[in-house]
Amino acid sequence: MISFSDLPLRDDLRGKSPYGAPQSPVPVALNVNENTHPIPDDVVADILQSVGTALKGANRYPDREFFELREALAGYLGHGLEASNIWAANGSNEVLQQILQAFGGPGRSALGFAPTYSMYPLLAAGTGTGWIAADREPDFVVTPDHAAAAVLEHRPDVVILCAPNNPTGTPLELDVVEAVYDVTDGIVVVDEAYQEFMPEAAPSALTLLPGRERLIVSRTMSKAFAFAGVRLGYLAADPAVADALRLVRLPYHLSVLTQAAAVAALRHSGEMLATVHDIVVQRDRIASRLAELGFAVHDSGSNFVLFGGVDDPHAMFLALKERGILVRDVGIPHHLRVSAGTEAETTVFLDAMAELTAAPASATTASTATSLN
Repeated sequence: MISFSDLPLRDDLRGKSPYGAPQSPVPVALNVNENTHPIPDDVVADILQSVGTALKGANRYPDREFFELREALAGYLGHGLEASNIWAANGSNEVLQQILQAFGGPGRSALGFAPTYSMYPLLAAGTGTGWIAADREPDFVVTPDHAAAAVLEHRPDVVILCAPNNPTGTPLELDVVEAVYDVTDGIVVVDEAYQEFMPEAAPSALTLLPGRERLIVSRTMSKAFAFAGVRLGYLAADPAVADALRLVRLPYHLSVLTQAAAVAALRHSGEMLATVHDIVVQRDRIASRLAELGFAVHDSGSNFVLFGGVDDPHAMFLALKERGILVRDVGIPHHLRVSAGTEAETTVFLDAMAELTAAPASATTASTATSLN
């Protein structure tokens, strides 16, 4: 047996680790920002019927332009968008990968503001794009002047703005997007994977698209639509962007099953999004209770909460796992991240946190040590 590093791997990939979050069959999994609410039965029935119909023609390649799906996505987003403004792929990760394949690559660079989504540098590495991690300001905020200065300093070909940011949950004001766009000739991507969890009055970067041909707004059905297992991400931009991505997409990259399932789900967008309010309630409940327990809770516009003041994140992660709860150690010192679950799941997590906070440190350490033996 050899490891992959023993193979004739590209030099720029040596020493890197693949993306991955802990996977474990626990009762309460709150570590990967999923929508923990199941898809409603009537929506499942409609999706199954649509997928069944699509299967009858699965001997033929799918519509490589997925026009019906693009129309449905444009209708969902609104803002005067049409099918020609939309592109989709197998999750927003593939959307971002295609963007970097088309506009990044060897000799080019992409910039983000760290800490941010850990897939960005991995996608950059996979496409041969240099990755620049600019810093954030206190409490993980990015302001227009700070962002513009970083872009002017590094002159990246692609800028990725996560709004709200993962893993911190920090909202991003639209004037930051405008400031960045105005000082670069490159592509500006606003990753709005969690936009549906922002307050209804919070404007989307979709409002900035007119007249900004190099601006791309990325979305996903994984979170608000509870479609993480289906893998459907998409973007809105000038039609020329979709034309460019056709140069790098794999042939027939969206299966007939994915297209049929997504179109069916979009027919029920109101019902599918009904869980968003419940998740926001639980997110705010988590934030409030953790603050009461003495943790430093960061403002979140997403479906998760980042909290600091954790003496030993790894020990607390293990102590929670021992209780059947998975959260995420995102590598920020003295911090952990937890997704908002159902009311019952949230209660289990908060009760465990209260227990661990009240327990003497020696007892927690002993319990953790026992779990490791």
